[in-house]
Amino acid sequence: MSISRRQMLGVSAGFALMSVAGTRIALADVEATDKFIMEFTGGKKPETGKITLTAPEIAENGNTVPVSVEVESAMTDGDLVESVLLVADGNPNPDVATFHFTAMSGTAAATTRMRLAKTQNVIAVAKMADGSVFMDKKEVKVTIGGCGG
Repeated sequence: MSISRRQMLGVSAGFALMSVAGTRIALADVEATDKFIMEFTGGKKPETGKITLTAPEIAENGNTVPVSVEVESAMTDGDLVESVLLVADGNPNPDVATFHFTAMSGTAAATTRMRLAKTQNVIAVAKMADGSVFMDKKEVKVTIGGCGG
């Protein structure tokens, strides 16, 4: 039995299409993200203020979205940022990064790039040494091929 190149390409394309069509992408939902944040905060509801999240309003490439976070703090024993959690509520895994700080850090600021699967909220949560928790949220619109998404 002989298979032509055209038949082999057809069969390969069929298998590729079946594997893609049969795969479902699991995305985090708002409840899962809220639960993840509550675990980080120890059940405390985050307040607004003190933390500033900087992210683009529109990201033309969801593969490399620049994000910065900064917390207003003197970084002394009385006003120390322990850690900052970065989450994306539409990604398969909402946990993007956790930054840990000490008094030797000088400032509580971090910059990174993240991958976003679709238009979604990016959330930054700061946990202070005194137990208080602060949050900032930005919606980032991810465009596909330069078109609104």
